[in-house]
Amino acid sequence: MKVDIALAGTEEWRTLRDVRLRALAEAPYAFGSTLDRELAFDREDWVGRLAAGRTFFARQGDHVVGLASYYEEEGREGERQLVSMWVDPAARGSGAAPGLVVAVRSAAAAEGARSLTLFVADGNDRARRLYERLGFRSTGERQSLPSDPSIGEERYAVALP
Repeated sequence: MKVDIALAGTEEWRTLRDVRLRALAEAPYAFGSTLDRELAFDREDWVGRLAAGRTFFARQGDHVVGLASYYEEEGREGERQLVSMWVDPAARGSGAAPGLVVAVRSAAAAEGARSLTLFVADGNDRARRLYERLGFRSTGERQSLPSDPSIGEERYAVALP
């Protein structure tokens, strides 16, 4: 089934909440946040995430099967960081993941960013392979995964046109 990628609007906060909570439940090892933390978010938290206009949904028909967001990290004005990337297991291999990354790359470049970065948790080899296929390369920077400091994560980056 065809995958459509579109920018999420603030009126879709419930959809963001539902998809994000599914993501955190399905793949807790892949995110810096936790399901317990985000279960406590209220409407304003979810609307606030969407207000910046930096979240994309992947849809198959009326069903949201993935999401990705990005933001400008403090002290890194020339780059944007891809975060919250997730695709429902049933939609993996459908083109949703590359479509989301392409949408974020295009939006970040349109803002004038010179590079797009992301962190990949140790052991998340499927994600690592996807990002490498899309041109991301390790920067060598490592840190502990905020949601589980016993797991490391590595920063990857790609130059933007």
